[in-house]
Amino acid sequence: MSTKAPAQATLVNPGKILQTALAFWHSKALLSAAELDLFTILAQRPHTAAELNGKLKLNGRGSRDLFDALVSMDLLQRDGDQYRNSPDSDYFLDAAKPSYIGGFLQMTNARLYPTWGALTQALRTGKPQNESANAEDTFAELYADKDRLKQFLSAMTGISTPIAQVIAEKFNWSKYKTFTDVGTAQGALPIELVRRHEHLHGVGFDLPQCEPIFDEYARANNQQARLKFACGDFFKDDIPSSDVITLGHILHDWDMNQKTLLIEKVYKALPAGGSILIYDAMIDPERKHNTFGLLMSLNMLVETQGGFDYTSDDCASWLSAAGFNQIEVTQLTPGHSMCTGIK
Repeated sequence: MSTKAPAQATLVNPGKILQTALAFWHSKALLSAAELDLFTILAQRPHTAAELNGKLKLNGRGSRDLFDALVSMDLLQRDGDQYRNSPDSDYFLDAAKPSYIGGFLQMTNARLYPTWGALTQALRTGKPQNESANAEDTFAELYADKDRLKQFLSAMTGISTPIAQVIAEKFNWSKYKTFTDVGTAQGALPIELVRRHEHLHGVGFDLPQCEPIFDEYARANNQQARLKFACGDFFKDDIPSSDVITLGHILHDWDMNQKTLLIEKVYKALPAGGSILIYDAMIDPERKHNTFGLLMSLNMLVETQGGFDYTSDDCASWLSAAGFNQIEVTQLTPGHSMCTGIK
């Protein structure tokens, strides 16, 4: 008879499953607070719940629960009956500050939150679930509405600026004098580059509807002398030649053939010795760790006709196939990487 003790049963717990299933509770609490402009109000001075109800035109039922939930999430702080912003919220969610990223939260609330509700349908059909579901051009309707376009471009600035600041430090810009930012949107990357490198001059390249928004943002940052806007469609028109050409949050919007075409057009536009710089939420090569990149690829499913995110190895292989050398992958943030190559 064996005297060996039986193996201990593996303990299981539904906690992580339930936490993940209800993660939208946390998300929607933050998104609604941003929609109400709660953080901008609190940046002015602390308020009681009653004062916030009056300023935000709230009924009062549930509002204290919202405020205290945000306290528990470290997005607000409470001293007695006075609410104030946490340091992060004060820096990033006050609309009066240049570090404001609330535009991204507002776009998430208005566009992505309802669209992601149709993820199952997107997985079954392979089609986007937003206003572009029956359109050939994913961005046509968005760019036709000036107010929605400005919200979208501001959102892109919100999500891109922290990454742009890292790119400005991690890439060796001392070897180059000019750059072209393809699909520049509001100009988040160009602003950060010229702000940190006095020798650089840049071009933002995008559709004509973006020009006044780009110019306004450049003026607001006192960088209009070193930044110019070039109108064009990067599929139909030549990309302006520069020492460095950047593609940030661009490739993942498009299918494989379009990705290849854009990389080839960049190669053609670069001088010998020029560099391509691509940054995206690149998935780790094992496809196990970068949850943000994998979920971003699902976002491309519900938002675009053929877009998908890709691994850093994928990107490096595409650059090699186009003729680039000295290809390097650099992690920028926990969720983002850049891939560079030399012509």
